[in-house]
Amino acid sequence: MTIIFGILLFSLLIFVHELGHFVAAKLSGVQVNEFSMFMGPAIWKKQVGETLYALRCIPIGGYCAMEGEDADTENPRSFQKAAWWKRLIILVAGSAMNLITGFLIVAIVNSFTAAPIPQIENLRTGSSLACEGGLRAGDEILEMGGSIVESTTDFNEILQNDPSVTEFDVLVRRDGQQLLLEAVPMVPKEFPANEEGEAGVFYGIQWQTRSLTFPEVIKQSFDDCVYFGKLVWMSLGMIVSGEAGLKDMSGPVGIVSMMSDTVAASGSAAAAILNLLFIGAFIAVNLGIMNLLPIPALDGGRVVGLLLTTAVEAITKKKINPKYEGYLHGAGMILLLALMAIILFKDIFVIVQR
Repeated sequence: MTIIFGILLFSLLIFVHELGHFVAAKLSGVQVNEFSMFMGPAIWKKQVGETLYALRCIPIGGYCAMEGEDADTENPRSFQKAAWWKRLIILVAGSAMNLITGFLIVAIVNSFTAAPIPQIENLRTGSSLACEGGLRAGDEILEMGGSIVESTTDFNEILQNDPSVTEFDVLVRRDGQQLLLEAVPMVPKEFPANEEGEAGVFYGIQWQTRSLTFPEVIKQSFDDCVYFGKLVWMSLGMIVSGEAGLKDMSGPVGIVSMMSDTVAASGSAAAAILNLLFIGAFIAVNLGIMNLLPIPALDGGRVVGLLLTTAVEAITKKKINPKYEGYLHGAGMILLLALMAIILFKDIFVIVQR
């Protein structure tokens, strides 16, 4: 069931991404020659007007093929003939749809779950926070390290801003009075499974929960998506700095394996579904941001190419043949596919080793 969920999730994210390009192209008057789910030979296709709709047999990727996207053409409705700002909107529309999808999924999860609030329900035995002069059950956290805490997401972000900091001054509301706790040690610890089956490395806090109002759902969901985005940027920074490498990357196989572990750790079928949806939202946000990186073959690389060629053409008054940019993106696609293949075999090797 986890594999089926993973396939459905990746299919949904591919579909909404390409749908973003498709809708933006149609609204901009650009001719779309084909809208395809997946790659390889077609197992179903239908021509509707100027556009061929197809479902292909290899469940990887998909595409929205526009007239004149990587080649010069005299068609007045080609991608290259559209105004530069229309092309920009078309290029970023796919990632925008992924970000919107991630937000909607998180909003659904937050609507059906009792959301944690920054007030402590309980501290697990052995938690560093439960030291003498530290936090207690019932404490409402107001500030930590000088930063305001309005949600548990704020709490997590403060902890992750600088992992080397292990002590914080914490302002809490206890028994109706504000109290400043100085130098509270906050060090994660590996905990065994409790009655709810929760195990892993964390700080041992069990937050109080309550149902959110609609405005709170919107705000919490937005905060969650911003938090996802920060995690993605932190991960990219670790890759660039060398703190993380190929062994820390995961592709679809690794992600499905992680989903399987999440299901196994969930206390019920309903909790498993909500946890999987939350992971799906993170992947959607991750995909939206990664696609905007200035790398050839990705949408971000095409955006950079568009802005550069538009600037050069405005200065020189000469049209640059789009085929040269097409060659660059083609080479980038080959390298990306090679990287995906390496990560795929790495994930399979890790699973086999288990």
